[in-house]
Amino acid sequence: MKENTLKRFSYLTVASLPLIGNAAITKENSMPNIVIICPDQFRQESLGFWSKNNNNKYIQGKADPVVTPTLDKLASEGVVFNRVMSNFPLSSPFRGMLLSGMYPDKNGITGNCHKSNTSALDSNAVCLSDVLLNSGYETAYFGKCHWVRTEPLFDTNGTYIGTTDKPGGNYINAYDTYVPVGKNRHGYKYFFQTLRDTHKDPLVYSNDPATVNGLKDGQQYQPKMFSAELESGVLIDYLQNNRNQRDRKKPFFITWSLNPPHNPWNEKNTDMKFFPQYNQTGKPDLNKLLLRQNADSTVGNYAPYYFANVSAVDYYIGQVLDELKKQGLDKNTIIIFCSDHGEMLGSHGLTGKNTPEIEAFNIPFIVKWDGKLKHSVNDLMLSTPDIMPTLLGLIGLDSKIPTSVQGKNYKSFVSNPTSNSAKKPKSALYIGYHARGVYTGRYTFVVNEEKGKLADVFLWDNVKDPYQLNKIPESKIEPKLLHSLKSELIRLLKSTEDKWYTQKMFNQYFNY
Repeated sequence: MKENTLKRFSYLTVASLPLIGNAAITKENSMPNIVIICPDQFRQESLGFWSKNNNNKYIQGKADPVVTPTLDKLASEGVVFNRVMSNFPLSSPFRGMLLSGMYPDKNGITGNCHKSNTSALDSNAVCLSDVLLNSGYETAYFGKCHWVRTEPLFDTNGTYIGTTDKPGGNYINAYDTYVPVGKNRHGYKYFFQTLRDTHKDPLVYSNDPATVNGLKDGQQYQPKMFSAELESGVLIDYLQNNRNQRDRKKPFFITWSLNPPHNPWNEKNTDMKFFPQYNQTGKPDLNKLLLRQNADSTVGNYAPYYFANVSAVDYYIGQVLDELKKQGLDKNTIIIFCSDHGEMLGSHGLTGKNTPEIEAFNIPFIVKWDGKLKHSVNDLMLSTPDIMPTLLGLIGLDSKIPTSVQGKNYKSFVSNPTSNSAKKPKSALYIGYHARGVYTGRYTFVVNEEKGKLADVFLWDNVKDPYQLNKIPESKIEPKLLHSLKSELIRLLKSTEDKWYTQKMFNQYFNY
């Protein structure tokens, strides 16, 4: 099918094609459909929900003045978690933990996949998608992957050759790269991958020729289209199933990983329809956009572009959720919204992520399941590896949780927030390239290293100091509290098989 994909999927985002018997899905399948939606670098504070009905009391500091009607509605109908942790707040490590239920030193992704390193998710890891495929689900992936080793296995046209020998030997991207057919797809049958941070000029690979102008899997397509709009159209087409992309007698598991609102933040990489609301006078008033006391408006001057991308993501997610409802699929579908990490947006004079500040590692997390989960704001401290076993537990597949999984199954606390709090996790591990730490909600305790030696150790009191403006050095930490936090950090390093423990790094300090 070699029709113009650009026009076709632009149309699909705003128009509905005839429906074909999808109502049978909810009758024939007792298992729920599952949709995980995960934009890149969407920070917790950028949910409009927090600014409504006194909800700001549930998060640390002020929320952003963003417009996110779709996600606000999803949050108001679902369970909203306010202390979910991206334990290693970078794209690749998060994805590895989400898919495998294992921590980085166990699953192989110990940093962002890049041509300068060998980091990659273990191809033999049994992932969430593998388990669901083997449990009778149709599985589909849309968007950014970023979990395989970045290698020069392409020709000059971006076609996957699979070898560095000519015509191979070329990279298509420094970071994320194409995931070829095989074990590295981890059970995702339907595959529509977009690459690069150029939001209006993504590189696309798919095993559905109709979505890439008739090209084969492994051949590069450049539709010159805003990636979130493109992906929403293909996903809607998959839901409508007019070309039998899936078996409608089976439940489906969809993962949609959008690149926006990840940088770059400029007009060239923003859906500018959503920009004017943050630039009403022709010159953005950053004092009205950056509301957090720790924000540097000079550093965070890209805020109107970041927020415009947040609003764009919200809009295209809305298109997909509307389609689920049109087809009557929403009543038997678990919808999960999250992000791989946050964005500093000028806080502490920083941009990006991969820091131990709250803006970087606390992520938005919403679970909606009509008729099964009541709306609440839940303070369960989920770590990223807990998401896989908890989801499998929620749908009754506890026995299918792989033995390799390090995360815990907290299904009872998701379905019943008032369950025995004594069994709730009391802390979460923070991982950085050169740091480890423990987050307890009240405190963030961080140990930094530099060139193989301990650098500084410090503490934030997140209750007394919600914007983390007053770093407490180790010498000023009350001894009993210091001992408690060190002991908890050691416990987490051991239980996650982190290299700081397995290699006995800084043994004199930790006394493992």
